[in-house]
Amino acid sequence: MARKQARWMCTLDERILEHLEEDSWSTPRYMSKEFRFNASRGRVEERCRKLTQAGLIAPIYEDANLYDITSDGQQYLEGELDAEHLSVTSQRPVH
Repeated sequence: MARKQARWMCTLDERILEHLEEDSWSTPRYMSKEFRFNASRGRVEERCRKLTQAGLIAPIYEDANLYDITSDGQQYLEGELDAEHLSVTSQRPVH
């Protein structure tokens, strides 16, 4: 089933979700080293915050820089969730 990407999403978001599906948890620092294309740690951290706002990934514990994929993230990867309908705002705080 085809994935239903939101307009705010980018290719890096897909790679982050796929990585977390494989490894179950990771840090932006580790992911930036693992990706086969050029993605800085800061860019990965930025995208992790956006994916957290959307509910596709979550910190393992409060104020952690360790992320895990959520059930919504799994559903998105399986093509069962339309990411366009997820609420993502810049005012929403991310822990």
